[in-house]
Amino acid sequence: MNPPIEEYTPREIVAELDKYIIGQDAAKRAVAIALRNRFRRQQLPLEERDDVLPKNILMMGPTGVGKTEIARRLAQLARAPFVKVEATKFTEVGYVGRDVDAMVRDLVANSVRLVERERAEAVEDRAKELALDRMAELLESQSAETSPAPRVAFPMFGGMPIISEASGDDSDEDTVYDWQKEENQRQERIAAIREKLTNGDLQDEFVEIEIEESNNPFLQVFTPGGMEEMGLDMNQLPGNFGSKRSSFKATVAEAMPVLIEEEAKKCIDQGSVNREALRRAEQTGIIFIDEIDKVAVSQTKGAGPDVSREGVQRDLLPIIEGSTVQSKFGAIRTDHILFIAAGAFHMSSPSDLIPELQGRLPIRVELEPLTENDFGRILKEPKNALTKQYVKLLAVDGYQLSFTLEALDAIAHFASEINKKIENIGARRLHTVMEKLLEDHLFDAPEKGPKTVAIDAETVHLKLEKFTNHLASARKIL
Repeated sequence: MNPPIEEYTPREIVAELDKYIIGQDAAKRAVAIALRNRFRRQQLPLEERDDVLPKNILMMGPTGVGKTEIARRLAQLARAPFVKVEATKFTEVGYVGRDVDAMVRDLVANSVRLVERERAEAVEDRAKELALDRMAELLESQSAETSPAPRVAFPMFGGMPIISEASGDDSDEDTVYDWQKEENQRQERIAAIREKLTNGDLQDEFVEIEIEESNNPFLQVFTPGGMEEMGLDMNQLPGNFGSKRSSFKATVAEAMPVLIEEEAKKCIDQGSVNREALRRAEQTGIIFIDEIDKVAVSQTKGAGPDVSREGVQRDLLPIIEGSTVQSKFGAIRTDHILFIAAGAFHMSSPSDLIPELQGRLPIRVELEPLTENDFGRILKEPKNALTKQYVKLLAVDGYQLSFTLEALDAIAHFASEINKKIENIGARRLHTVMEKLLEDHLFDAPEKGPKTVAIDAETVHLKLEKFTNHLASARKIL
């Protein structure tokens, strides 16, 4: 797990982003400052924090240059709730489509999942212990059902329960049954089974487990703010509506993760999770609004779909400015959510946005198109570089895949050339080129078994040059 975000300076935040994203230094600096400002705000006195609002960011640049990746990695670094939406999915109130409040509700839902995952990790050790206890009891009761049981009789008018042995003799003598002794013996058997489970034994034993399934349906209803999802707490209704239990048979190895997950849920206070999730979404949430340029409207137009586009901007305005949105987990204020808007702005410019929205996106950063040199660095430097991913994928089938530096430079060259001749889709072109280059190996690897494959520049040219030489063919395939 990353260290707490307050330990990062803006320079260190940029260094962390450099591990995954090549270039775009201006955008990295802008988001690093925005993230550090959040920490600075938290150090202010409570009465002064509300006056410090986040400086929302507008990223401008062609597709595939890293706009979304910067925002996503920033959220992961800060362990902050994050949601990515497309502005084109929203419509003005009164038109068919999603209302803009939906992105805030999505942020809260993501925040709840984030907090639940953190709480589950915090109680993982305790959940494992409880799951071991439960599994040991299940195995003991299962073995007890297959062993001969004594016949127990209860006197009608008081007295201790009596037992007559289920033996074949004709003795009529009744003896008082020692319940405490039997319980002690049962606990000893459970302890012995638990020790075996702890040592990794009994993994192939079959056991029947019963788990509780969630039975909280959601209804979609129309509210003054638009379409809302309403949760019904069936646990509060009379009768057996709150939960549904189901049983299935599985090996101990398969059943243990299920029991651990269920025990972890029992250790977590859902009300506390929801409250913390709302707080995290309000104070540290990040909403990335992509394709903001698609709802920008030239001032000379004012009819047809342009009306709806401008309406989307006006609906976005109060959300970015700061308002209260109702969600199924509670009300959330958007004043301190960081909004990062992005768009290519090929057919429009930021000045085509309504002035009020422009004012709510005061930080402007322009991302540069990727060059052939950038493509080469993308293939070599990031922790999750495509080349490293393919090496790991083919290693599953016993392939030892490697690339020469010349091969990586050739791949970068072909990706850059195809972008120039067809359409510039940025670093996403590398995905297509790599798939074409390794297509045969990816298809044949399971049957060919262990093999050492070295991709050199000559191999790259043989596989890819036909796509750049025949542009018409490349248009159809790429």
